[in-house]
Amino acid sequence: MISTLLVANRGEIACRVFRTCRERGIGTVAVFSDADADALHVREADTAVRLPGSAPADTYLRGDLIVKAALAAGADAVHPGYGFLSENAEFARAVLDAGLVWVGPPPEAIEAMASKTRAKELMASAGVPLLAPVDPAAATGADLPLLIKAAAGGGGRGMRVVRELPAFAAELAAASAEARSAFGDGEVFAEPYVERGRHIEVQILADAHGTVWALGTRDCSLQRRHQKVIEESPAPGLTAELHATLTDAAVAAARAVEYRGAGTVEFLISPAGRAYFLEMNTRLQVEHPVTEEVFGLDLVALQLALAEGAKLPPEPPAAHGHAVEARLYAEDPGQGWAPQPGRVHALAVRGPALAARGDQPRLRVDAGYGPGDGVGVHYDSMLAKVVAWAPTRAEAVRALADALRRARVHGPVTNRELLVRSLRHPEFTGGQADTGFYDRHLTALTQPEPGGDDDGRHAALAAALADAVRRGHRVGGWRNLPSQPQTKTYGEYEVRYHRTRDGFHVEDDAVRAVAVSPHRVSLEVDGVLRHFDVTEYEEYGGDHVYVDGPTASYRLRAHPRFTDPRTATAPGSLLAPMPGTVVRIADGIGEGSAVTAGQPLIWLEAMKMEHRIVSPASGTLTALHAAPGSQVEVGALLAVVSDSAQTEAQPDTAQPGTSQPDTSQGDS
Repeated sequence: MISTLLVANRGEIACRVFRTCRERGIGTVAVFSDADADALHVREADTAVRLPGSAPADTYLRGDLIVKAALAAGADAVHPGYGFLSENAEFARAVLDAGLVWVGPPPEAIEAMASKTRAKELMASAGVPLLAPVDPAAATGADLPLLIKAAAGGGGRGMRVVRELPAFAAELAAASAEARSAFGDGEVFAEPYVERGRHIEVQILADAHGTVWALGTRDCSLQRRHQKVIEESPAPGLTAELHATLTDAAVAAARAVEYRGAGTVEFLISPAGRAYFLEMNTRLQVEHPVTEEVFGLDLVALQLALAEGAKLPPEPPAAHGHAVEARLYAEDPGQGWAPQPGRVHALAVRGPALAARGDQPRLRVDAGYGPGDGVGVHYDSMLAKVVAWAPTRAEAVRALADALRRARVHGPVTNRELLVRSLRHPEFTGGQADTGFYDRHLTALTQPEPGGDDDGRHAALAAALADAVRRGHRVGGWRNLPSQPQTKTYGEYEVRYHRTRDGFHVEDDAVRAVAVSPHRVSLEVDGVLRHFDVTEYEEYGGDHVYVDGPTASYRLRAHPRFTDPRTATAPGSLLAPMPGTVVRIADGIGEGSAVTAGQPLIWLEAMKMEHRIVSPASGTLTALHAAPGSQVEVGALLAVVSDSAQTEAQPDTAQPGTSQPDTSQGDS
């Protein structure tokens, strides 16, 4: 029996495993990097062991240090979570060689599936349907479009979609370089890219006694940068025949490698309904909660039991209802999915309690951050997963969208609004979404909604009025009332109001201030009363205010009356849009080089993503301050292009085959 478990991971998954351990009387040990010294998973563990350094290569990817930490803390078992070393056969062997229990599949099974190319060969012999690989040396225009994929690893690293043959060689080299940097293995392969495919997967669970469960299907088609954003179970719209094909193939894949524990077999479904094996993830998936909610299981508890040698019943429990999960990321979808590090001030999602196990909709939040926690640049930017269950898909989708809309998320910019709009999009509500969803709809989904400017202006007005109450003062027994209208700017909105002895008068005939307090403002807009909750924080070098209104939430910066001249930058300046590490500079460029508009010049890595900084205009590179390996802060001057352009550099979202949100038939 396991008595004390070390989780070789961080963030949300470490917290998730600790929760099950507490419920079952198992002691917990966390490991943490210097960047995570005050992280939520460290606070929730019984004990914790420091891994010196902040970069993953120095900390969470150091299997030797993690094994030493387990032994030092008195743990007798190790759970790998997902990512990092979770699919590293050598780490699994090191855990076992140290006399510890490995909560995962046998190292041999991990090894068999570690290379996508070798896994496909194995699956072919087991009769699992596959996409035929394309020899890169013999690719022709007839093979297009093609998907280049890294043989090792996942998460969208080392993946490129190629639609034009002349670009194939360069994209192949770029994918190989990225794969080598991310996984230490530059092997890549090519296969046909299926347009408008669906990403469907099967959760499997296997014991050491010959029983393999196939726990239904999950649809994970809504993806950005080859990483999943919204997942659900069961996958909508599958025929009984296709469902049987998927589950039978998943069981065959598990038996082919004598699998034990929890794992996931991923498939691509073509528009014609044909299934193709993609890969097998030999670990717990990020999206496992939707399966837990539908089957009424705790997959982590089952992982622990199977590691202790337990035997599964012959058949799994029956599925019931529908579950949908949304990943809340600290990122800006409208700016190339750029990560947004910063301090989390509030993270509260309200909805029906998970404990209500009847047929009423319920909500579950698996978070890796709490109020006061900092989101850094070294790791993935996922703040939390929000899951809704209901008897029907329509009810679950509606409950999740409403819970996210009402959530109080204060801190870095997040994808919350995108999630709400995605869940309400007719293509998704109709069960017709595929991996090209964001390729087609991202621009529309990140644009202000009709009437959005008015909603934002009302939120800014609420912020201004609340601020006026907070800062107001009395002179003797009377308030000091300025005779001139007050003007204040929040974000892009300038608002004007008068303070009177009876309250506030707004310079907008359609709006009346009904009630104003420091943290709540009620406005009557065209005869309809609306309430706004206002919270202000001092952050990022300026005042930010968060306004949670009846239809949306806003993060607004209060602008000073006068601009600080020290903030001005020279024309053509390329500024770092986020903190990160410079991973490379474009070949052959230096000070004095001629550059063209849109030409990639610098690559930054932050939060497990690579971002290209491009030239804002054609001209001459007159200064280059970035150097490979250097750490930069947001707003740091990277380079200067001599041209009249005034635009700061942003992560490129328009060039094909780079860090733009490609559609994915891959993994995450």
